[in-house]
Amino acid sequence: MDDQNKNLLLATVLSFLVILGWFFFFPPADPVTAPDANLTAVTETEAPAATAAPAATNGTTDVAEPLPEAPRLTVDTPRLAGSISLLGGRIDDLSLKTYRETLDPTSPMVRLLSPVGQDHPYYAVFGWGAGQGTDPADLPNAKTQWTLAKGDTLSPETPVTLTWTNSKGLTFTRDISVDDRFMFTITDSVANTGAAAASLFPYGIVARHGKPAGLQGYYVLHEGIVGRTDGTLHEEKYKDLEDLPAVEREGAQAQVLEAAKDGWIGFTDKYWMTTLIPEQGQPFTAVTKFVPSAEIYQTETRHPVQTVAPGATITSTTRLFAGAKEWETIRAYEKDANVPGFIDSIDWGWFYFFTKPIFTVLHFLHGFLGNMGLSIIALTFVLKLLVLPLAYKSYVSMAKMKELQPELEALKERVGEDKQKLQREMMQLYKEKKVNPAAGCLPVLIQIPIFFSLYKVIFVTIELRHAPFFGWLKDLSAPDPSSLYNFFGLLPWAPPPHPSLMATIFIGVLPILLGITMWLQQKLNPAPADPVQQQIFSYMPWIFMFMLGSFASGLVVYWITNNIITFAQQYIIMRSHGHKPDIFGNIRSGFKKKPAAAAANSPAAPKGKAKK
Repeated sequence: MDDQNKNLLLATVLSFLVILGWFFFFPPADPVTAPDANLTAVTETEAPAATAAPAATNGTTDVAEPLPEAPRLTVDTPRLAGSISLLGGRIDDLSLKTYRETLDPTSPMVRLLSPVGQDHPYYAVFGWGAGQGTDPADLPNAKTQWTLAKGDTLSPETPVTLTWTNSKGLTFTRDISVDDRFMFTITDSVANTGAAAASLFPYGIVARHGKPAGLQGYYVLHEGIVGRTDGTLHEEKYKDLEDLPAVEREGAQAQVLEAAKDGWIGFTDKYWMTTLIPEQGQPFTAVTKFVPSAEIYQTETRHPVQTVAPGATITSTTRLFAGAKEWETIRAYEKDANVPGFIDSIDWGWFYFFTKPIFTVLHFLHGFLGNMGLSIIALTFVLKLLVLPLAYKSYVSMAKMKELQPELEALKERVGEDKQKLQREMMQLYKEKKVNPAAGCLPVLIQIPIFFSLYKVIFVTIELRHAPFFGWLKDLSAPDPSSLYNFFGLLPWAPPPHPSLMATIFIGVLPILLGITMWLQQKLNPAPADPVQQQIFSYMPWIFMFMLGSFASGLVVYWITNNIITFAQQYIIMRSHGHKPDIFGNIRSGFKKKPAAAAANSPAAPKGKAKK
């Protein structure tokens, strides 16, 4: 086997291992009725169901108790629709106006938060916990009926105010505002008109009853708790919370983290997030909990205990992000709204040092081109341009290796069976001619982290969700929906759904184009003389074609573009070194059976006659 074919074989094997590894880390998801089945669908006209509230223990929410339906105030912003229950002042009914469950624009809005009493309750509550000497019964809790003192609809232009007064002269006021995206601001204040001081602390809670329906459970995709304390990112999957140690004071399995100056904590899904953001620059406690008896997952933020003297007022502000993990929105909150490290709430993965800049460039290109498919193609050109110097050296080295083939053959004839001498002579020849036989693998080695990073971008960023390309490609984050099964839509029956064995067999247009471009790239060079190598190379494009059929179509678009650019680069460099690839000749030879090979494989061929 000559060194050029060794390099090509190694490159192919490495690519094959990348695909196998990706199938291991990203197994196909189970079929669901909607792309975002972990969320409960809701229509604009659906009436809220009866709600329930969690009981309070030490100022925190642990279990749910059914409660009667309570008055609600409407939430209506350009991006959000829902309501807030006056019973407990809970933000527990929220849908995302600009996101639908399916590609159908008339399909239900994505439902983010749901009250207790509906499927998969998921909500946020805020309040005051009792400090030393204060009776918890004197503080508002999840069963408290708040009075709406100002406003009747929460919108960016119209904040609302809730009030409640206890029998000891403490008046609790809650001002709630929301911006035109996904950020609520909850300002709680306590005015003491009584005769005795009160000791209490502010808290915020996001609680989730049970795991989300349709939890994807990919090895690399993070779903569960995401948070930050003093510059350290924390991520725990739901199963990690179930393994937390029991903490008696918390009354649950819990983890308690102390932050001195900044941080945030909440729940993240693939595309959505609900996060508590306490006042930055002040110490707070971040708590994650799991209550096995009620199967409640919970995050909390608590500020230090404060004392409100008679005639005094204390105030605490907490923000709540509840919405889509849009890169531009999250980055704006980090830079302009003082939420340090908020961009890391997006799951950038192991190769974040590649993934972040790749998405930044992709986002810029999309803003310029207005089409995510064209942006992926343009990004491929940018990435190929960045690695062009290394690729050029690699292709030049491969071209020089081809020029050295006559000398290498002569060297093999001269040294005979002395393999050690052959290796020494070959290394000396490479040194004299300034050829690196391993250089041909370098572009593939660089391609691996780029491939992983780009897949991560396409897989987790919401900007790719339901992003159309052209024609039948309506969602670049999903597999190619066309299929050989119905001859790409010409026959009157539906294609098999992804993922399924039928969908893997009856692939679409993009995977077929991928196989063809890989096959053409191989034809820049003659087939290897070794029959085993010939078979490996002849099968590999078509194996990749079927394996990548269930990948996101955006990634397949990238791979096709990369193959075309690589083909053009190799062809130009080979021509510049005096070697004109005989592409059509190599294609024709692939359909011919060499006489020698046919004779060697014939049952009638004489044994032991291979050498004279």
